[in-house]
This record gives sequence, C-alpha cells and structure tokens, in this order.
Amino acid sequence: MEYKFSDRVSNLKPSAIREIFKYAADPEVVSLSAGNPSPEAFPAKEIAEISAKVLSENPISVLQYSVSEGYTPLRQHLLEYMKNEHNTGNDNDDILITTGAQQIMDLCTKALVNEGEKIIVEAPSFIGSLNTFRSYNAKLVGVTVEPDGMNTAELEQALIANPDTKFIYTIPNFQNPSGVTMSLEKRKKVYELAKKYNVLIIEDNPYGDLRYSGEYVPNIKSFDTDGIVIYAGSFSKVISPGIRVAYTICPKPIFQKLVVCKQGNDVHTNIWSQYICDEFITKYDFNAHLEMLRKTYTKKAQFCMDLLDKYCKPAITYNKIDGGLFIWCDLPENVDMTEFCKKAVLNKVCVVPGNAFLTDDSSVCHSFRINFSTPTDEQLEKGIKILGKLANEL
Repeated sequence: MEYKFSDRVSNLKPSAIREIFKYAADPEVVSLSAGNPSPEAFPAKEIAEISAKVLSENPISVLQYSVSEGYTPLRQHLLEYMKNEHNTGNDNDDILITTGAQQIMDLCTKALVNEGEKIIVEAPSFIGSLNTFRSYNAKLVGVTVEPDGMNTAELEQALIANPDTKFIYTIPNFQNPSGVTMSLEKRKKVYELAKKYNVLIIEDNPYGDLRYSGEYVPNIKSFDTDGIVIYAGSFSKVISPGIRVAYTICPKPIFQKLVVCKQGNDVHTNIWSQYICDEFITKYDFNAHLEMLRKTYTKKAQFCMDLLDKYCKPAITYNKIDGGLFIWCDLPENVDMTEFCKKAVLNKVCVVPGNAFLTDDSSVCHSFRINFSTPTDEQLEKGIKILGKLANEL
C-alpha cells in the first residue's frame, strides 16, 4: 500500500539528536549528545517516599482522572513561588500544567499560528521546538544569537520583513544549544520590539535555576505589563524529565484556548507526577535541592571546560558558560563540521552537529554541541580527548 501523509508531516525529519541516540546506545560510545540531567541529580529517595505515602493513604487521588488545568495545589504553589521568587505572573495571568515544556510549544502553535505564518526563533535554537513549529507548517525566521543574546537589530529587521509573525521564541537563560544568556538590556529591547510590532514572546526557561556564576537576570515575563509574554517553566532539569511536568504562565485569554487544545491532546497531565512535584517543592527543602544541583553542575561544567582547554586548543574554541547543561564548540572554517561529527562517531564519541539547531539544517555551520551533565568524569575526559585529537588532525 502507498501511504499518503498529511502536508503537516510529509516533510518532517527525525530529530537529529534522537537519531544520534541510536549510536549512543552502544556501551563503548561516549555520548556527549544528550541533554539529560546527571544521574546524581534525581531526588529518587524523596520521590519514592512521596509515592508510597499517597498510594497507601489516598491512592484514588492520583489514579483517577483530573482537571485539564492541572493539580490545583501545584498551580497555586507555583503561582506564589514564581511571583515571590521571580516577580513573574500577575492578576491578568493564569497557569496551566502541561506534559513537559514541549507540549507548551505544541499548544501555543496550535492555538496561535496559521499555516504559513511566521515564527521568529534564535539561530541556533532548540531542535525540539523547531520541529514542533514545523509540524504546523509555520515558517521559521532565524535571528543570530550573539554572546549576550539575540541580535536585536537583526530581530527588528526580521519583524519589519515579516509582518505576519505570530511570536518570538527565545531561551534567554543558558540557551540550548549555545549556552548563551541574554543580557537584561537585550531582554528589555526584545520586549519593546514585540510590543512595537504587536507580536507575542514565548520565553522558554528550563535552565534558569541552574546558574553557577554571574548575576541573576530577571525574566522577560517579570516586566510584562502588556500581556504579550508566555512563560514556559519545567521540572525536567530540576526534579526529573521522566515525570513530564512543566507549566506555562500566560495571559488569561491565551490560557483558556490552551486548555481547550490540551483537552483534545491528552485530557490532563499525569496527576501522580503533578502530586510528586507539589509535595517536593512544598514539603521538602526545594532550595537546598537546587543548591545541590548547582554545585554538581558547577563542578562538571568547569571540569569539561578545563578538558576543552587541555585537549582541544587551538582547533576547538568555545564561550565559557554561567549555567545550564551545554557548551557550544566552534571549529575552524576550513574544517567540515559534518565530516568531523561523523568521524567522531566512528571513533566512539557522539556530539550533535550544529546545523541541526538552525532553521535550515542545510546551512553552513562550523559548530557542534556537547553536553557534560550525563557522562562520568572518565567518559568526559575520554570523549573530549578524542574530539581534540580529531579536530587538530583535521
């Protein structure tokens, strides 16, 4: 039988990162390609305690259907936490609990974007969000990421050239894949431009709590007085990605549409997982847990950068990071990045080619992304030593 697919998916390709995972499954391969938290980061004991308690005392509360908006105590606690800790959210906003932050991108695109309309994204940007936007036949417009965030002059030109832009998608803290943090000045400028050209902003912030150094920079949503910012937060990097719990704080009219879209998607987010998150952030010392994560990743990030300095100069360069889980590495222009990544796989090291994060993955790119949170120190040293040898030979 000849299978005919919808226009929405006929041109979609498998995620480059997921394809690389096939190689990474080989136990001899050092995977620097995943975005997984460190095995040390999971509060497994606490999650077991919370689960055992609710299943023995009130099991039906986490086994029965629930409301689409999310577990009410978690919604209330998150609104209070984000307001008190980050000045994020106001009386004109509401909060929806979602099945991972990826669902926020899906629901927003479904609710806001018609086929052929534009979405402005950072270049490079997170491949998962890019593929979600593509699945709705949105047209992607890339704006260069500089060491302090999105190029705002280029952003304004993109807004002028694309009056049918529906929203700007940005990861302002420790951006995936570049590791860049957007300056406060640029955050304010991005907000001003969105307001001037009447477009929304999706502020995706899964890594904001993982700052190792430098000063805290306020969320864009914290100065949203015009109802134009949709904030996306997640528990994937601070509790567990497997539980699939995220949340969006957004203007109430948008919230209402997202709820309707979610009802047609998965009815509601896993209530058991929501209960675990709520208990963990309210009954345990969540701030102490975050501090433990920061110490863990500070050590791993510095070790990774020390290895890059030791084994990879001068062929591989990178910008130092202040947080997050990724380092963006640059090769000399005369080195074929795709060929380098293929040779790395043949030498039992996986990295992600940089063009996977661009709006056009056939564009010329001389960069690749590595993740340092998942491998052991021994694996990290082995992998980076191989990368340095390959790069300097090429």
